[in-house]
Amino acid sequence: MSETNSNEVVVSIKNLQKAFGDNVVLRDIDLDVHKGEVVVVLGPSGSGKSTMLRCINRLEHPTSGSIVVEGVDVCAKGVDLNKVRTHLGMVFQQFNLFPHLSVKKNVMLAQQKVLKRSKEEAEKIAIEELTKVGLAERIDFMPSQLSGGQQQRVAIARAIITEPDVILADEPMSAIDVPARLQILETFAAIRQARPSTALIMVSHDLGVVQHIADRILVLHDGHVVEAGSTASILGDPKSEYTVRLIEAASL
Repeated sequence: MSETNSNEVVVSIKNLQKAFGDNVVLRDIDLDVHKGEVVVVLGPSGSGKSTMLRCINRLEHPTSGSIVVEGVDVCAKGVDLNKVRTHLGMVFQQFNLFPHLSVKKNVMLAQQKVLKRSKEEAEKIAIEELTKVGLAERIDFMPSQLSGGQQQRVAIARAIITEPDVILADEPMSAIDVPARLQILETFAAIRQARPSTALIMVSHDLGVVQHIADRILVLHDGHVVEAGSTASILGDPKSEYTVRLIEAASL
């Protein structure tokens, strides 16, 4: 755990289960994420990683268990999800930008809808954030005019615009090429430096990404946790046979 981490828990998951009909995709997941911590959820496609992330911000409704974000149970009846989501920034694998809006307007929209900022304030902050991620000269471009890596940086700027306590990143580098991945890693590193209290929960199957960014790793297989611990312990001395096979396969 890095020196920016604290003992303050910002996300607490207890006994999380999620089923789609008879198909159980998450089984008894427990996870506490601390302020400033980077937790990478590692595992192959179909292991339940993305579903877990979507449950945290209630894009999926858990079948059972609890998820507490900054003291609020997001599964509770009548919870104000819009308010909860002001604490959560989401970065999707496929960018999810509005194709009919410019880069700047994509980043302005959440500010105006969720934070009720004026158009002038939202525009000023959007330009500032897009400048931080290296897109100052492309603020009036349409998403289709950008590379995959540039689109993902727009998506990251949009996610951090509300100054969230937690960023949820679902395979943010799987749809882009290697040079762009390095740029995205640098972007997340810059966010950590500028906002050391912001936690990051990232889904990935890329060990290179994990080694560069994670404080802690959660290994999922078939919907349940097979191993969890520090990055050094999981990658250097894995205890689970499945984790050993996963690391060996990634090294081939």
